[in-house]
Amino acid sequence: MSEHDLNWKYVDGAVVESEPVARARQQSLELGIDPVSPAVGAHLGALAASTRAESIIELGTGVGVSGLWMLQHARRALLTSIDTETEYQQHARQHFADAGVQAARIRLITGRAGEVLPRMNESSYDLVFVDADPGSVIEYVEHGLRLARPGGSVLVAHALWRGRVADPAKRDETATAFRTLIAELAGSPAVATAISPAGDGLLQIVRLGD
Repeated sequence: MSEHDLNWKYVDGAVVESEPVARARQQSLELGIDPVSPAVGAHLGALAASTRAESIIELGTGVGVSGLWMLQHARRALLTSIDTETEYQQHARQHFADAGVQAARIRLITGRAGEVLPRMNESSYDLVFVDADPGSVIEYVEHGLRLARPGGSVLVAHALWRGRVADPAKRDETATAFRTLIAELAGSPAVATAISPAGDGLLQIVRLGD
């Protein structure tokens, strides 16, 4: 096992997930959903807490793993979560309830993110989490930066896309899209960016104020 793999395994294993998150993770795996890794979940929770997030929008509900991580550390936050799968959202709603999250803090929208996002209010969210169709990541980040308030963050899961983004020989559409996105953001004076190698990679983009 390489040094990188050892570090990755250690960081993931050091995370202690709550029982509601662990149950949601187990159901995700049973349904064939790829949830965020424990290390990425911990990052999401820490960012939600440190920014005192009150308004979060998420692309890709799954059965609630990432939503639970953010809400358990941002206890006043309201979560809007978008997914195409009604069944997954029904499971997520139950996991939120089991975790003691009040129903009034959750708004689940069933639909395609590309169709829903244009209807959402600009500059209204402290955190925007993108964990949806990776082939549309550039479009989703553009929407996310429009929705994030100045000083808010857009967080993008799978930013290293199964290790393919770091290998220039990998030129599939998804790896190329992530590479293009990261390069364009690095040169933009409107944002500050950082990439964590935890899990499959987590890209944080902070929308800078005037």
